[in-house]
Amino acid sequence: MIRVGIAGCGRIAQTRHLPEYRERADVQIAGLFDLNLERARALAEQYGAKAFDSYEAMLRDRSIDAVSVCSTNVAHADMAVAALNAGKHVLCEKPMATTLADCERMAAAARQSGKTLMIGQNQRLAAAHVKAKELIENGEIGRVITFSTAFRHGGPETWSVDPGAGTWFFDKNRAAMGAMADLGIHKTDLIQFLIGQTVVEVRAAVCTLDKKFADGSLISVDDNAFCFFRMSGGAVGTMTASWTDYGAEDNSTVIYGADGVLSLYAHPDHSVMLQKRGGETMYFDVDTIQTNDHQTKSGVIDLFVDHLLDPAKPCISGESVLTAMRAVFAAMESSETGRAVPVNQ
Repeated sequence: MIRVGIAGCGRIAQTRHLPEYRERADVQIAGLFDLNLERARALAEQYGAKAFDSYEAMLRDRSIDAVSVCSTNVAHADMAVAALNAGKHVLCEKPMATTLADCERMAAAARQSGKTLMIGQNQRLAAAHVKAKELIENGEIGRVITFSTAFRHGGPETWSVDPGAGTWFFDKNRAAMGAMADLGIHKTDLIQFLIGQTVVEVRAAVCTLDKKFADGSLISVDDNAFCFFRMSGGAVGTMTASWTDYGAEDNSTVIYGADGVLSLYAHPDHSVMLQKRGGETMYFDVDTIQTNDHQTKSGVIDLFVDHLLDPAKPCISGESVLTAMRAVFAAMESSETGRAVPVNQ
């Protein structure tokens, strides 16, 4: 039996972590912490757990084996490192952290403690992406030449326990980054995962174009990010993250190879479309993509728990996410300086 504690009882905890942990017969939700103690107490009563009045108190509970860090972005690193140092395994929501130094600090704490640090990069687990990786590794499109990957929706206003223009996602002091941290990290991590190459150079424009606070002033984080990536294996491509898509949500990726083209969540009727150079087209209808308005089980909780029960099973380690985080911070630097930024991987 794995006993878990949850730090941060907002929307992601209530939608994903709490109900998905409860589905597992081999997991007990043992502790909850939130800056809003009444929220933690209400959820603790609902899930048969204990509400703690401080994060430190929850970590001192030796019966807790693992912690889900579901806090605002700026708290990820300190919470994760404290939990690892207290002998707890950690599942941390993305983005891993808000500075590269903090990401490295988290990975080092996992190595030193011998405990698991997993990051919730759930795009790796989407069925179309798993199928695409298999097709690429089997040589179906040959050498990857270029790609275009995007994640666009209308913004996080409804994806918050305190919805609206005052959401913490818009506050630089709590979120540090906007669309880049919310969506861009997903697609940066994903393209590396799919084609087996890491980002080695970035040109980017990260900007705030439309989102406003209630007083009409522009939000203090980015609502759009446009990146050009050069990859370690010679491929080049674009990554776009946007909170200003006020039509249908777009979570598409198209990968162009020497022998064909793979389109993922880009066709209205088929989750995977493979177009061969000779003219043959194949469809793989493995699933439909999650959206903010259509949430399905992500697989993150199951992957984490299964790995804790059997370390031979895979997980999305903090170490494996570092390359994507380096690219994200290089993109921020490129946008600020107006220059291409090399990524030391």
